[in-house]
Amino acid sequence: MSHVIESGVAYLVLKAAQKLYSKAPAALQPAEFERVRAMAQRQHQLEARILAAPEARDVMVPTPTLQAALQEIRGRYPNEEDFANDLAQNGLDEGSFATALERELKVEAILEKVGTQAAKVSDMDVELYYQYHPEQFRRPETRLARHILITINDTIAENTRVAARKRIDEIAARLAKEPQRFEEQALKHSECPTALDGGKLGDLPRGKLFAELDKALFELKAGEVSGVLESELGFHVLRCDAITEAGVLSYDQAKQHIRKLMEQKRKRVCQQAWVKGLLEAK
Repeated sequence: MSHVIESGVAYLVLKAAQKLYSKAPAALQPAEFERVRAMAQRQHQLEARILAAPEARDVMVPTPTLQAALQEIRGRYPNEEDFANDLAQNGLDEGSFATALERELKVEAILEKVGTQAAKVSDMDVELYYQYHPEQFRRPETRLARHILITINDTIAENTRVAARKRIDEIAARLAKEPQRFEEQALKHSECPTALDGGKLGDLPRGKLFAELDKALFELKAGEVSGVLESELGFHVLRCDAITEAGVLSYDQAKQHIRKLMEQKRKRVCQQAWVKGLLEAK
């Protein structure tokens, strides 16, 4: 499909296809492709207005910035040939791709410049936000959890239900005597990728695990190991490493996050108003 795309829009078609459908343009159905192309053409027209605006004057993309962006994208491919072939399949070559990427970076830089015109966030703004949005600063109880998983798979001798249960029972028995060995046992025996980190699942609020595991985790005391549990993945043993009680973040704990949130929101509002003005201008 890429041969019917104007060269200046091909890069945006590629991005829109990934964003909307997680596909390459060539893999799109006709209706999907038309939607993607229309979106890319509108984006290209908007970018042309942004690049022609007075605010674009003196905005440049430093060569190192462009080179770093190109290198990051090249690094997603096994080799240069695969990179070049992928570009060709999407109506691009390295030169047109670099030009399109530079254009995108310049548009982003212009919008950043416009965003600096947003009203500054004062200490009073931050304090008022904290006072009027208390629900945002309630922290639920969390448990720092680890697990060991033995999967059930009747096509593998050591993972039949009977064999898997025997293996997890042996692990649970060892941990009942020596819970401090949990990370070692996870590394040796767990069939979950978390085994490489001692079975660490993270600091979890309620509702993040399978119901059977969630219920057991929130009944454990800090340092306790569960008995054998079963989920649709297989058999588990859990350990609760630590408990963080529910509470409310203090103003001092929350203010940096609030300031960043408000600054980002004001910048977006400023940018959106500016773009709207460009679109409405005759």
